[in-house]
Amino acid sequence: MKKIIFFLIIINFLCNQSINSSETNNLTSIGSKDAKITIKVFSSLSCPHCAHFHVGVFNKLKNEFIDKNLVKFEHHSFPLDLQALNAEKILKCYEDNEKKFEFLHEIYAKQQSWFRGKDIESINLKLIKIAENYNLSSVKIKSCLNDEALEDEILTERIDGNKKYSISSTPTIFINEKKYEGSHKYNEFKKAIEELL
Repeated sequence: MKKIIFFLIIINFLCNQSINSSETNNLTSIGSKDAKITIKVFSSLSCPHCAHFHVGVFNKLKNEFIDKNLVKFEHHSFPLDLQALNAEKILKCYEDNEKKFEFLHEIYAKQQSWFRGKDIESINLKLIKIAENYNLSSVKIKSCLNDEALEDEILTERIDGNKKYSISSTPTIFINEKKYEGSHKYNEFKKAIEELL
């Protein structure tokens, strides 16, 4: 039912908006803008494979490449359901990218504890509790959850990503615009990056 509601939201959005294909100004990214390598990950916050990638690969990439200004990492919103859309809204509430990535890590690490519930309101309450631990007030969080412009921005990012890259599953990963279709193992990513350095 939640997925049906989510796709109705997308259909309604498509019918009522002209899609702007320009990059969003609120992109969640970390690392030097002058880095030689950019990794783009199209990801849904409720996707277990995305959580596995983030917990198992991202932190190692951060320590070895991102923190050394060798790689810029971009998280691209690609929500597959309503709970992922709402988690993205809260993620974009944070103005500081370091805070965004702290929250992103927590959302993935605790995915099993929040992405199911009897209804979307019970899921939102779990998301709010996590976000409050990362210095967002409940008033700010609720404002973001009700922000239609923010929802449009996220859906635009999803639709633009799909139009440009033909995303068929999450996570879909690009290293310097080349689709990475290997296994989601750190050593494979490390090898691909080192070949470009």
